[in-house]
Amino acid sequence: MGVIESARGLLWARRRQPDELAYGLALAHERFSADQLLTQAAEAERAGFDLVCCSDHLAPWWEPGDPAPAASGNAWVWLGAASQVTSTVALGPAVTAVVHRYNPVVVAQQVATLEILAPGRAFLGVGSGEAMNEVPAGLDWPPVGEQLERTEEALTIIRRLLDGETVTFRGQYFRTDSARLYGLPERRPPIFMSAFGPRAAEVAGRHADGVWTLADPRTVPGVVAGYRRACEEAGREPGEIILQAIAAIDDTGDAAVDSAREWKAIQVKRHYSDDVHDPAQIQGNGRNEVSDLAFKTAGLFSPDPQDHVRKIKALQQLGATAVVVMNVAGRDPMGTIRAYGESVLPQLRG
Repeated sequence: MGVIESARGLLWARRRQPDELAYGLALAHERFSADQLLTQAAEAERAGFDLVCCSDHLAPWWEPGDPAPAASGNAWVWLGAASQVTSTVALGPAVTAVVHRYNPVVVAQQVATLEILAPGRAFLGVGSGEAMNEVPAGLDWPPVGEQLERTEEALTIIRRLLDGETVTFRGQYFRTDSARLYGLPERRPPIFMSAFGPRAAEVAGRHADGVWTLADPRTVPGVVAGYRRACEEAGREPGEIILQAIAAIDDTGDAAVDSAREWKAIQVKRHYSDDVHDPAQIQGNGRNEVSDLAFKTAGLFSPDPQDHVRKIKALQQLGATAVVVMNVAGRDPMGTIRAYGESVLPQLRG
């Protein structure tokens, strides 16, 4: 994708930005137990976040106990519980992989049920996932092209089911036979697709209600341009552009980094595309290939809420309609949530 198209996509996204952006908090099943995350979800709503989402992992990014505990509870069981301890925030996974471990019919049933439990609040975030969550469940991890083909087939089935259709589908990877949702909510939950590059963004443009991507200024323009082009070619109205970053607040910037060091592995790109599924190997790659400086630069690590406000405002210039921060504060996750509620969100909205 050319520089000019990327730049035009960015300008297009900025023109479409709403007057008030949405702000979300992503909660980490890999790091915290399900009951701890329920407490964080309730606190996030009190802090004033607009949405709460959770990771959906079978395996963590590190070996349990070194340097941090690991949990990886079931996201969809937890989302049902979260719907009962919150009342206003939007809720959904960020993201559920739809290449193998989850059958698309079951995913449609799950998000429809969540919308019934939390009317007007459910959304579905989907993506192709990582080998660490699919290989242990029996999938030979496919190349990127097949990952996207599987995702596109799954999205086709999910959308049609949520639209109330009875679906018979014969794809290369998924099949259905007169599948339907018998508990169909009044509102169809929106679907957002994770995309790290233009090809995935194009799938989002054809099938999803928005694109969800990492808040990396180097990659966002290409993702936005791919999403815009695919929406136009499909004759679809563009939806949300959701940018996600990691964040932690502690006594010092170095302390914030230290409390989140286990997350270095998420910055190794091949963990999203290649067959790397052993948590110990994933953790080692993060330690060896991601410096403290690179890790700190890519996230929001500071004791000063003003630094978080400045960085998020800079991210908004990339054309976001929503910004989501993932709470990676291992030492004091509740303190980070409260600091956002007291000092960060009010200034972003002021």
